[in-house]
Amino acid sequence: MLLSKRLFDLAACLVLALLLAPLMLGIAVMILLLDGRPVFFVSERMRTPARGFNLLKFRTMRPVAQDGGVSGGEKAHRITRMGQVLRRLRLDELPQLWNVLRGDMSLVGPRPPMRQYVDRYPVLYAQVLRSRPGVTGLGTLLTFRLEARLLARSRSAAETDRIYCRACLPRKARLDLIYQARRSLWLDLMILVKTARKVFRPHRLIAWPRVVLRALVARSTGQRIVRASPGIVGGRAPVFAPACPTVQRPRAARGAVPMTLLRPHAGAARRRDRPPFTTGPPSCQKSASCKL
Repeated sequence: MLLSKRLFDLAACLVLALLLAPLMLGIAVMILLLDGRPVFFVSERMRTPARGFNLLKFRTMRPVAQDGGVSGGEKAHRITRMGQVLRRLRLDELPQLWNVLRGDMSLVGPRPPMRQYVDRYPVLYAQVLRSRPGVTGLGTLLTFRLEARLLARSRSAAETDRIYCRACLPRKARLDLIYQARRSLWLDLMILVKTARKVFRPHRLIAWPRVVLRALVARSTGQRIVRASPGIVGGRAPVFAPACPTVQRPRAARGAVPMTLLRPHAGAARRRDRPPFTTGPPSCQKSASCKL
């Protein structure tokens, strides 16, 4: 790791820690009030192919005895009241400033992988982990929304692992290698600015206090939250319903995307495939023998 990059990480991390200390303290208090202990989630990640470290996050899920692997749709029912808000705004990543200060991570770099994926793809991660893992990076910036949409569809741990290995991991690794070949302090600064602009949108910051207040009201009145979207990250503000196990949203209405949005030029492509327009009957084609 370059000395200039390390000095930049330390300076930026100290400034961010001072500015965000009240916010982090408030988040910790809200997690204690709404969801109880523990406040932090500790996960083993890899700094190099042979060296791991403990990654810190704010806890966003109910703890279970055996938990591992990437979070997909099969874990959506475990997301806590505060967890949905923290994941939407990516505020659960704030404790990783401590990992940056310790030297386990950098502010910008490839996301630290789990040990199981490093053992499964040793050649790939031997190249990717030449750069120190980061809180954000080029691969994370350009793929985290797509990854959230893809993984939200899974209904089992095996399906989540299959989707992640086939669709998400290759994209992120390719982008991380592009960053590794072109990394500079200016590129790091641009990635940090774009990450902040993409995550901290004004309408999300405005909606956050309202969602937290509704969660407090729901806890005091015995109501439960019915999520409007099955996605792990994002979705609309939570809807409240009386505590009844039969209140569910129909599967057909969950996050339906019109096909016109997915294929905006499909109609134009069909028009190009049609035969040339003529003024004669349908069987008549433009040719030398046609008199019309």
